Amino acid sequence: MHAGYRIDTVLSAQHPLSPAASRLPYPVARPGWLARLQLEYAHTQRGTHLRRKTHSGPLTIQKALYPEGPETCHTLILHPPGGIAGNDTLAVDVKLDAGAHVLITMPGATKWYRTQDAAATQRLKVNVDPGATLEWLPPETIVFDRAACRMHTSVDLAAGGSYLGWEILCLGRTASGETFDAGDIRQTTEVSIAGDLVWSERCRLDGGSPLLASAAGLGGAPVSAVMLAAGKSVAPELLAQCRNVKVDGAARSGITAMPNIFVARYVGHSSEQAKWYFIELWRLLRPFFTGRAAVTPRIWTT
Repeated sequence: MHAGYRIDTVLSAQHPLSPAASRLPYPVARPGWLARLQLEYAHTQRGTHLRRKTHSGPLTIQKALYPEGPETCHTLILHPPGGIAGNDTLAVDVKLDAGAHVLITMPGATKWYRTQDAAATQRLKVNVDPGATLEWLPPETIVFDRAACRMHTSVDLAAGGSYLGWEILCLGRTASGETFDAGDIRQTTEVSIAGDLVWSERCRLDGGSPLLASAAGLGGAPVSAVMLAAGKSVAPELLAQCRNVKVDGAARSGITAMPNIFVARYVGHSSEQAKWYFIELWRLLRPFFTGRAAVTPRIWTT
């Protein structure tokens, strides 16, 4: 049996007249996009290939790319509308058969637009068979002021499967001085190995909450991020190397290693710094989890 770990984070405005509280529940006022993408990968003597793709609505992929040879398939997910608005529902299902190795990313940040009607939902469901590895490495997620987000991630690993993934959350369009004064975020992340739940995290963020500025919360930092590497227990020597990666300035970072689950966190003011931090950790962890050196996806350099 694997040990299970659960983290519950609640950053909410408790006052009944707070901007966030006054906007719930959300009446449905627009139909919204309904989009679904299902990807299934197989591994053969020729390497990893996309065996099946089905999609509906504005969610699809570019063709499979192989910048590091046939064993690893790089895939770019496209969402043509460019952002998620109230009452939109996006669902991505990814299935890796035994031995497959897939890296998935996107060309640009995910944007959650402000809404005055209904919340929007994004679901990611991952199933990884023995000996397979999924790397889920998206750009940052920008939550506009007054957005209402529901994010659900479920990762199911067979024994011998691996997952490396991250989520970089930016509250407000900081480049234009926007802050997250109203709205709400509900986020769930679960990782199971061989049917046993080993990681469960619940996050609730309410716009305008005093805890967003409190030292007990985000300390005024608009960017928070988490990286998970699951399926193997990171050795002490590798863990020490990861902890030697430092972020500059007022940002805070930390690493926790437990049986079959590695967790890194960032809280700061720069999504680019958060991404740099996670990429440096990824470069160290990838050879251990996949047996292959890190190869930067082409889209990251364009």
